[in-house]
Amino acid sequence: MSDGTTTSRKGASSGARSMDDQSPDKAAGRPTSTTNDVLEGRLGYTLEPALLVRALTHRSFAYENGGLPTNERLEFLGDSVLGLVVTDTLYRIHPDLPEGQLAKLRAAVVNSRALADVSRGLDLGAFIRLGRGEEGTGGRDKSSILADTLEALIGAVYLDQGLDAASELVHRLFDPLIEESSNLGAGLDWKTSLQELTATVGIGVPEYLVSESGPDHEKTFTATARVGGEEYGSGTGRSKKEAEQKAAQSAWHGIREKHGVDSATGDTTSAA
Repeated sequence: MSDGTTTSRKGASSGARSMDDQSPDKAAGRPTSTTNDVLEGRLGYTLEPALLVRALTHRSFAYENGGLPTNERLEFLGDSVLGLVVTDTLYRIHPDLPEGQLAKLRAAVVNSRALADVSRGLDLGAFIRLGRGEEGTGGRDKSSILADTLEALIGAVYLDQGLDAASELVHRLFDPLIEESSNLGAGLDWKTSLQELTATVGIGVPEYLVSESGPDHEKTFTATARVGGEEYGSGTGRSKKEAEQKAAQSAWHGIREKHGVDSATGDTTSAA
C-alpha cells in the first residue's frame, strides 16, 4: 500500500531535505535531531525524515505556510491500522464474547480520549507543527490534536516499516488499555459504565458537581462524582466532559472495589 509520500529511502533524499528544511525542530528552535531522537527513544522507530515531518504537521500549520501537506491522510491510515490490531487482539483473547461486547471493548481503547492520554505520556504535543492561532489556544494539549497525531505516526510507521512494525508499536502502547477494557462495564465511556454499575449495585444515579478555574483560553475543570449523596471520585480536565469522565472513572473503580463486582459478568459478588 502506498500513500504517495514515500519512495525508497535512497531515492527520497531530495524530497526529505526539502521538507526537513521546514522541520518541527527548526520551527521550534530545536536541533534537527531531536524529533527523530524522540521517536527512536520513545516509540522505538526512526522514520524517513519527510514522512516524520508530515506525520507531525497539523492542518493549521499547513494553512499558515502556503498549503503544505498535512498529516490527515496518515491519520486516516493509522486509524485503520490501530483499529485492525486492536480488533484482532480482542477477537483472539475473548473467543466467547459476542460482537456487540467486542465492539464496546474496542471503543474503550480506540477513542480520542485514550489516544490523547497515550500521546501525553510520550510528550508528543511538544513536537507537533501547529499554526500560531492553534498554538495560542492551547492546541498542544488538545485531545483531538494529540489523538490525530498519534494515529498519523502509527500510519507513518506502517508505511515506512510495514504492518509487523506498526502492530508491535500498537501493542506496546495500547496493551495496557486493552487489558483494562476487559474490566469496563459499558466500554464506551466511563459515565455510561458508572451508571450501569450503580444500577447493578442499586445505590442510586450518579451526579456530577463541576467547578472551573483559569482564564477563558486555558480553563481547568474539576468534577466530583456523587452517588446517593456520597462522593466516590473526582477528576480534572481541559473540558467539562473530560473532567466528568475522569471523575466517573475514579468512582467506577471505587464503587466496584467497595461493593465487589465481577469484572466479567458485572454481577455483585459480595454484599456492600
